[in-house]
Amino acid sequence: MQVSIETVSGLERRLTIGVPAEKVDSEVSVRLKKAARTVRIDGFRAGKVPVKVVKQRYGAGIRQEVLGEIMSQSFYEAIEQEKIKPAGQPSIEPKEMGEGVDFEFVATFEVYPEVKLTGFGSINVEKLNAEITDDDVEKMIDTLRTQQAAFEEVDQAAENGNQVNIDFQGTKDGEPFEGGSAEGSDLELGSGSMIPGFEDAIVGMKAGEEKTADLSFPQDYHAEELKGAAVAFKIKVNTVSEKVQPALNDEFFAKFGVKEGGEDAFRIEVRKNMGRELEQAAKNKIKSQVMDGLLADNTFDLPSALISSEISTLRNQAFQQFGGGGAQLDPSILPDELFKEQAERRVSLGLILSEVIQSESVKPDADRVKKTIEEMAATYEDPQQVVEYYYGNEQQLASIENLVLEEMVVEKILESATVTEKSSDYDEVLKPEPAPQSKEEGADDAEASED
Repeated sequence: MQVSIETVSGLERRLTIGVPAEKVDSEVSVRLKKAARTVRIDGFRAGKVPVKVVKQRYGAGIRQEVLGEIMSQSFYEAIEQEKIKPAGQPSIEPKEMGEGVDFEFVATFEVYPEVKLTGFGSINVEKLNAEITDDDVEKMIDTLRTQQAAFEEVDQAAENGNQVNIDFQGTKDGEPFEGGSAEGSDLELGSGSMIPGFEDAIVGMKAGEEKTADLSFPQDYHAEELKGAAVAFKIKVNTVSEKVQPALNDEFFAKFGVKEGGEDAFRIEVRKNMGRELEQAAKNKIKSQVMDGLLADNTFDLPSALISSEISTLRNQAFQQFGGGGAQLDPSILPDELFKEQAERRVSLGLILSEVIQSESVKPDADRVKKTIEEMAATYEDPQQVVEYYYGNEQQLASIENLVLEEMVVEKILESATVTEKSSDYDEVLKPEPAPQSKEEGADDAEASED
């Protein structure tokens, strides 16, 4: 087998591979003889079909099959011989295919970039330190009660935050329009679920009262015939309900898994959960800064094949997340540009972290994996069952190992990075990052880049 390689541009390579005619023709001959023993052709007994007849009838197909297998086998032998690591599938174009002549084909593909780490000393990280105060716990309990609150009818004028049950009819130029009417519809005032001015018009109304509100649809409204249209809504309030928080009692505590110990046990459990959230949020903030630092210090060309693959993954995830999967729609309606920046970030970090893992010989620590699983399992009713589930499922166990590996990589980088500690509070640490960034970076990406 003859192999020549050339750089087309950047990461693109072209392999020209030549295979001796004897190898191809010999394999074709073997398969023709094998086919002669099994094919059935009218006028010949089974197993007695002459090879010449089989070749006339099936030779072209058999040769094509052999060439396909030889191209695949020769390509992988060639990249191993040349010590090349393709990023994505090659584009293969046969050149010489005739019988009796050496078979030649060209494979074009991208390779992985060479990642040379610049060191981690220039990475700056701000570590937020916070304690959970009694006020934080009270605030969290109030939030939990609000989430479990129910609406109860009251005899008072409607306010923002109240729920009203209403009948309404909308008209445009005195005529009802499609979708502009409803009876017995519940609406939470201040939710912004209706057009501007609709909910404001109801504030101050009591059950049994009616009024007509003159409003206008927004200029960017989705229905063409209603964009910027002046309309009138006749509104009747049937009931006004106020959101009432549940009492701090055993029934409420049980909803959060606290079945014994009353309010004291509930507060302890809330604080423990807040502690876990605080620790994880602090780690995520540190990780995000480390990743940003790695990206800033390490730049290189990215294989378009990997970016395209990542865009496809992100697109499908977004499609499933927003319910597109059940609508029988094609995910390709979401353009590549929506995901390109995030895909480039993920691919870059995957390649960088893969290099960190290899150069620093980082491997997931079995004890940390076990501890992580046990901590996760502790939040379930039967922790042991959860532990057994993870250790009995290779895919789930691998996900935890990658999580631990990611944490260990970040810790390794922090040993050289400049870390500044800052006193903070629970709310600041839990506050989301100002600009949305992918949280699924790290070892998963690094593992993928090694495949």
